Amino acid sequence: MAKPIVAIVGRPNVGKSTLFNKIAGRKISIVENRPGITRDRLYADCEWLTKKFILIDTGGLELKSEDEMWSHIKKQADVAIETADVIVFVCDGKAGLTGSDYDVADMLRRSGKPVVLAVNKLDNYSPDLLYDFYCLGLGEPIGVSAEQSQGIGDLLDEVCALFKSDAENEEEEEDVKIAVVGKPNAGKSSLTNKLLGYERTIVSSVAGTTRDSVDTKLCYKGKNYTLIDTAGIRRKKSVDEDVEYYSVIRALASIRRADVVFCVIDSAAGITEQDVKICGYAHEQGKPTVIVMNKWDLVEKDTNTINKFNEKLKCDLAFMDYFKAVYISAKTGQRTEKLLPLADEVLAHAKTRITTGTLNDFVADCVRTTEPPTKNGRRLKIYYAVQDGVCPPSFVFFVNDEELMHFSYKRFLENSLRRSFDFSGTPIRLFVRSRNKDED
Repeated sequence: MAKPIVAIVGRPNVGKSTLFNKIAGRKISIVENRPGITRDRLYADCEWLTKKFILIDTGGLELKSEDEMWSHIKKQADVAIETADVIVFVCDGKAGLTGSDYDVADMLRRSGKPVVLAVNKLDNYSPDLLYDFYCLGLGEPIGVSAEQSQGIGDLLDEVCALFKSDAENEEEEEDVKIAVVGKPNAGKSSLTNKLLGYERTIVSSVAGTTRDSVDTKLCYKGKNYTLIDTAGIRRKKSVDEDVEYYSVIRALASIRRADVVFCVIDSAAGITEQDVKICGYAHEQGKPTVIVMNKWDLVEKDTNTINKFNEKLKCDLAFMDYFKAVYISAKTGQRTEKLLPLADEVLAHAKTRITTGTLNDFVADCVRTTEPPTKNGRRLKIYYAVQDGVCPPSFVFFVNDEELMHFSYKRFLENSLRRSFDFSGTPIRLFVRSRNKDED
């Protein structure tokens, strides 16, 4: 059975993101004492007293504003409200009721969804502070302090009581998590929306529109995925705002928790030093990576254009020559249908296991083909090898003395592994260990 969905809504700067983080038990949403920080919908899997549910954080609602960004935020909140089973309407107990609170309350009543009214920022709780909020006509208000973790249990008791069914959720197959990363304005959100088939994240020509890492579930040909749209990653010296700094931290964290990384590059601008650094971070984290050359529709082409781009990528990304590249246009949809199958392919390669027998036959062939190096009259001996893990595939070579393993021979072993087994799209790790002398 699907988990119930709980959406947190309210006007800007009432503490929705702080409450979201407290319930989720970790800092997912960026918190800043300014309105308009949260823009897209954020999701988190939560649990309260054996009741599991999905929590959604939304941007602050300014229903009467004509600003384009606020209209985008409202559209995101509308989708959250439409999909929610229960809505938590957050008001500011310090500031008191405002006209915007009445506007949001009217909108929620029209939705027909069950609403729990939470009055936040009541660090020094008193029932008298709640009386005005009965005027909203949404039932009994619950006083909380998200910052101090006060009253959240009572709030969640009320929320869980409104779930339609108490049946335990069925175990769900683990989703394939795909982090969509790149520089600002490379087309990450446009690509995410194209893969989903609807406008999930706000798309603007203004760089830096996406600030949080936004998770969205997708089912494609019977397989479940989670797309993680991230904020653009700029060079450190170019990041001059706290919010953007935290956005970059979230983006890098998304790479670490992803199964596959889509590194989106603006083809029209060409690959830059920052693109190489982002790819390098994914490589360091051992993530299978697809290089997504976006905006291919804007590139003037001849019969040799794609070959020139491939050569440039091979040169700049020589440290990860295993990469898979695809040339797409998120705007027109050109070749975007290849991306999810490609993600499955590189992830399957990252999960490849080689039996110890096959691996040691491979080692014997390598030694016969290219003799191990010598140092100070001593020759390297490889006794045997084992695969130590997957994602990325890791191999341990047991030798007589690890100091005799020259980096060039280690590179030869890695290249030979890639020729013998298909590890395209994923990094592999090789470790060298000196065998215990007692075993000699």
